[in-house]
Amino acid sequence: MSGNKGGIRVEQSAKRVRAYLGGQVVADTIRPVLVWEVPYYPTYYIPLEDVRAELVPDGPGKHSASRGDATAYTVKADGVQAPGAAVRYEQSPIEELRGLVRLDWNAMDAWFEEDEQVFVHPRNPYHRVDVLASSRHVRIEVDGVTVAESGSPHLLFETGLPVRYYLPKTHVRMDLLEPSDTVTGCPYKGEAEYWSVRVGDRVHKDLAWSYRHPLPESQKIAGLIAFYDEKVDVFVDGVRQERPKTKF
Repeated sequence: MSGNKGGIRVEQSAKRVRAYLGGQVVADTIRPVLVWEVPYYPTYYIPLEDVRAELVPDGPGKHSASRGDATAYTVKADGVQAPGAAVRYEQSPIEELRGLVRLDWNAMDAWFEEDEQVFVHPRNPYHRVDVLASSRHVRIEVDGVTVAESGSPHLLFETGLPVRYYLPKTHVRMDLLEPSDTVTGCPYKGEAEYWSVRVGDRVHKDLAWSYRHPLPESQKIAGLIAFYDEKVDVFVDGVRQERPKTKF
């Protein structure tokens, strides 16, 4: 099973996938189906027979132009319930979806691919992260002030995103950085902490970030700091880089 069906991509996965709610396994399958409802990352659909939790009908769910009419269900597991956390498309024009259940990712307590917990959303099998040590000279300016400069950056190349320059903290003007309460998660890199940058009287919120304990595939960026190239001036080997246009 693979290919574009009704405008969305549907693909069989070989991973064992489990979802937990209230400390109980509510789904356990070795036949998950990846469905790209959006272009950036997939969603797991689980065969109905591999869902262990009780599914109580809630009524009609949201209609999808590609997937058809939905029925929403409350997921019940050992006294814990998640209203509307399951959806089925039993009459979907995409035949492969009819016997599957879509569990809301955020409504579950935890998800596992094999025996490793996965965060934020399922990993896209076509998404890649490469971290390479470099000797390029990288300088970061904010409002004309150099806030970081290094001849030993690590360059992170990630599918669909501009290259990110990760610099040692000792090469960053930490006196200009103010810790932020913002925390974000990435299924490929882990949990990031943020800093705002103060230059003069102006504060640029959440301009820099770092992964203190990145996931194994991104270990090389542990403790290093990156800046949003979209919002700062980046000079590589003396050449000012064009600011990329992204959702950030």
